[in-house]
Amino acid sequence: MLRGIAIGMTGVVLSLVGAVVMSSGTGCSANAVDVDQIAALDANVAGYTGDQLVNAAIIMNIATARGLGQTAQIIGVTTAIAESDLHNATATDSTGKLGLFAQGVQWGSAEERLDPAHAALLFYAQLERVSNWQTTTPAAVSTQVTGAGSTDYTAALKPATEIVSTLTPTQVQGCKVSGDSQALALELVQRMDDGTFTAFSDPEQQIRWIAAGTTVQDCGIDVRTLQIMVLATREFDRVGISSINRLCTHDDAGGGTLPHVREGGGKSVDFYMLDGRNLTGADGLTLRLIGMLDPVVPAGSRVGQSNCRASDGVPLSLQHFTQFSDTCTHLHVDFADTDGVLEFG
Repeated sequence: MLRGIAIGMTGVVLSLVGAVVMSSGTGCSANAVDVDQIAALDANVAGYTGDQLVNAAIIMNIATARGLGQTAQIIGVTTAIAESDLHNATATDSTGKLGLFAQGVQWGSAEERLDPAHAALLFYAQLERVSNWQTTTPAAVSTQVTGAGSTDYTAALKPATEIVSTLTPTQVQGCKVSGDSQALALELVQRMDDGTFTAFSDPEQQIRWIAAGTTVQDCGIDVRTLQIMVLATREFDRVGISSINRLCTHDDAGGGTLPHVREGGGKSVDFYMLDGRNLTGADGLTLRLIGMLDPVVPAGSRVGQSNCRASDGVPLSLQHFTQFSDTCTHLHVDFADTDGVLEFG
């Protein structure tokens, strides 16, 4: 069952004006949407219904099939909303552009452009040629892919995100991770050793101590911090972190108030890199990580860099995370204000 639709849309597609929703409809990884189920539902998501939602589901599934994930789904649906309002148009203007993405003859035959799945394949093949598509705002990527500089993709971002959030299946098995700290640390050490997980020297040592079963005073790591690092390594090809427990490194510039040292330390982690790209707190990879974690973290968990997202025009309305301002050089996540556990459905 699609959770967002099953609960009658309440609490899923509602948000503050201008805020992008990352709610319970998101998941740890992109699974296929049941298009037949969408076609049978009498649903309205952000004002879109019927064949429009079916077309959005097809676009999402093509992104999934290409292994591109939720950020690409949002970009694809954003583009289709702006170009065709998610209608498979037989002719959008005098230039003869066709289909969901208003593609001209250079994209392919009329039959190809009018086939929603094939049109999405053509779109995503071009998207993958954009070197920075994962770290650029979705509206900017849409412009780069289509070359339509006069189209307003920004206005389409919010409804596109609501649609993707709502249609994404929940109960994703890949979200589930161990609750044992040593087992989690051992998995992270394995990924360190194969080069897919990078930690600055101090946090690396903190993780290796836990993996070895060694207890070092003021150098522990909360099991929830270990869990979200493992989730990130399962979702992304490469993950980098810069800080965990600063009691261990005697780095307490806040005089005991910093999340990295509160409650014994280890309840915070700074992600500085995903898939080989440095994070800004507002880039596409950051949004993908936040959208993956928000459904499973306990209420009262905190995520930083809200100011960075606001300045880029992509503020988020989140289900479990509370947000705060921080420097735009990483993504901070912490559990210093909650005793709740991660829930995997």
